[in-house]
Amino acid sequence: MEMNVDELVKLSEAWLPVVLEYSGKLTLALITLLIGWWLISRLTSSIGRMLEVRKIDRALSSFIGSLISIVLRILLLISVASMIGVETTSFIAMIGAAGLAIGLALQGSLANFAGGVLIMLFRPFRAGDWIEAQGVSGSVDSIQIFHTTLKTGDNKVVIVPNGSLSNGHITNYSREPRRRADINIGIDYASDIKQAREVLLDIARDPRVHLDPAPAVFVTGLGESAVNLSLRVWVATGDFWPVTFDFTEQAKERLSEAGIGIPFPQRVVHLSKAE
Repeated sequence: MEMNVDELVKLSEAWLPVVLEYSGKLTLALITLLIGWWLISRLTSSIGRMLEVRKIDRALSSFIGSLISIVLRILLLISVASMIGVETTSFIAMIGAAGLAIGLALQGSLANFAGGVLIMLFRPFRAGDWIEAQGVSGSVDSIQIFHTTLKTGDNKVVIVPNGSLSNGHITNYSREPRRRADINIGIDYASDIKQAREVLLDIARDPRVHLDPAPAVFVTGLGESAVNLSLRVWVATGDFWPVTFDFTEQAKERLSEAGIGIPFPQRVVHLSKAE
């Protein structure tokens, strides 16, 4: 059955506003989608370059860029859908519920991931640094997304989760170019403190010792059987332990040669004959 002209006119009058309205929304949504997609690509590229300048691990920078890109594109699609009249409340609720469930299931892993990101961004230590954290001290072997690997002085491998590492105290022994070495030694009360000071300062005449601040010897305490002295010298960080071990040995030998005694705890036991 063919429609007459009047019916066609009435039908066009009824649908034309709807078509014009939705075609305008659809066109605007497509333009928004294209521009938004391009801006997200530019933004993620800029973030990747920024992370590269900060010398962030490539695997981590790639993961961060991908994560930001996915999140922004999902938000863009939801916005475009709402522009053409699609109800997005249910989608947002579903995404929120799924995100909450995943977050609760992977709470520990997400905390370690966030800790790894913080370590990569703020660089409290680098590979090769000697640090002390979480009751463990060692050289940083590698920094991964979820954990950091340390090697102890006796070559044991310790894996520390990044979550606890980033939230705890970290002592970095390698960050500064020089450190102060304290050589602590005790002399007996009968010895001359000035003579002992001269002997210790003579030991400090070593090319590894920095002259500013100058080496110094202090009386740090009066013990039960000894006067406690401390030779304090500044050295390069890499020379800290060699200087500490070397000077401790020299202090024992040189003080003994000078006739300055190094006491050790003694106990006198009196025996009485029972009647």
